Amino acid sequence: MDTQAQIKEIVTGHPVVLFMKGTAQFPQCGFSGNAINILRASGVETLHTVNVLEDAGIRQGVKEYANWPTIPQLYINGEFIGGSDIISEMFESGELQKLIKA
Repeated sequence: MDTQAQIKEIVTGHPVVLFMKGTAQFPQCGFSGNAINILRASGVETLHTVNVLEDAGIRQGVKEYANWPTIPQLYINGEFIGGSDIISEMFESGELQKLIKA
């Protein structure tokens, strides 16, 4: 399976997916840690994370998949939501919580 197909399978196979540096238990960058904290505060019960540091193909491939240059990347119900800044803004406005509960 090629990388793009693998990413699509991950994104569509889980309701909430975060491509991040490190793991939910041990984020390896501040932006990824911030995203995890926001998702927990938003009430996400089932979060699937992908540590991009473990697979260079996924790390580059997910940037191409979403046409978004940075990590972390959040997907909800198969849709690309955004990176750390967008996640923060959506959380502050209450929009993220609505998306998660939908």
